[in-house]
Amino acid sequence: MDFPFSCKALFRADIIVMMIPKIDPDKCIGCGNCEEVCPAVFHLNEQLGKAEVMDPEGCEFAGCCEAAAENCPEEAISLEEGE
Repeated sequence: MDFPFSCKALFRADIIVMMIPKIDPDKCIGCGNCEEVCPAVFHLNEQLGKAEVMDPEGCEFAGCCEAAAENCPEEAISLEEGE
């Protein structure tokens, strides 16, 4: 079967960007929305009363980090380019 493109070109390392979630502890109010939306990546530390990132590379597989950031009422979650 012939394809009009090279499969290798679809997976070029220079166009794949992994997003790493960061939580600003000064903004986080510990509401738990992020954990509810994306439990594979976020965890609410009840002792601290703040959310934590359990698996920074989990966004690639979980696919819910953007939704967690959008659902944060204090905009405490940012997604930054990883390596």
